[in-house]
Amino acid sequence: MRRAGRIVAEVLVRMREWVRPGVTTAELNEKAEELIRRRGGIPSFKGYPPGSPHPFPAAICASINEELVHGIPGPRVLKEGDIISIDVGAIYDGYHGDAGITLPVGEVSPEARRLLEVTEGALYAGIAQARAGNRVGDISAAIQTFVESRGYNVVREYTGHGIGRQMHEPPQIPNHGEPGRGPLLRSGMTVAIETMVLAGDYRVRTLPDHWTVVSADGQLTAYFEHTVLIRDGEAEILTPWHIGLRGIE
Repeated sequence: MRRAGRIVAEVLVRMREWVRPGVTTAELNEKAEELIRRRGGIPSFKGYPPGSPHPFPAAICASINEELVHGIPGPRVLKEGDIISIDVGAIYDGYHGDAGITLPVGEVSPEARRLLEVTEGALYAGIAQARAGNRVGDISAAIQTFVESRGYNVVREYTGHGIGRQMHEPPQIPNHGEPGRGPLLRSGMTVAIETMVLAGDYRVRTLPDHWTVVSADGQLTAYFEHTVLIRDGEAEILTPWHIGLRGIE
C-alpha cells in the first residue's frame, strides 16, 4: 500500500505542474494514466465498479468549481480563476492507494483560496484523530468542527472509507459526527480520509452523467484526501503528496 500510495502521490504532485489555463481535463487524465502505468500501477477508478451499467470511464476524477467529486475528464478547458479537484487511485500488487487535492488554476479569488486552505486544514485535523483507541466519530467531529467554525459546510452524502485490497472497505468515515462514536480504530487499519467542503449549503446533486456531484446551490466546493495507516500514535500518511517529489522518491 505504501507503493500504491506513492504512485498516487507522484501523480498529484505532477498535477501542480500540469494544471494551468488552457489545459483540458482529458489531457490531465492522459498524463495521469500514463504515469500510473509507467510506475507499475493500474488505475483504480477506470471501469469502476465492475459490472456497473455506468462504469467510471477515466483514471482520475476531475471536478471544477461547483463540482465536488467524481467529475469525468473530457474536452473542458481550464480557465484562469478556476479551481479543480483531482482524485487519483492506483493499484499496486493488489493493493489500493487513493488521494486527492484541489488546485488553483492560475490566479484565483481570495474566497477560493481560503476555501482551499480550510479544506486542506480540515483533512489534517481529521488525520490528527486517526489513531488506535479513537473512534471514527473522533475523525468526523474534528473535520466538521474545523470546517463549520470557519463558516463553511461539510458534505453529508459522501464519506471517506476503509481501503486495502478493495478500494472501498469498511468503515465509512463521514465528514460529520460526534466524538467517541462509531467503529473503533485499531493499529494496522488503513483508511482514506476525505474532506469535502462547500462554500454554501451542504446539499448536493448528481448530474445526468451518473457520476459528477455538484453543489445544489452552484457555489464553490473543494476536496482533499489522504490514505493513512492507523498506529498507536500519529497516523502514517501513505499518499505523501504534501512532501513533494524528493520526499516521494
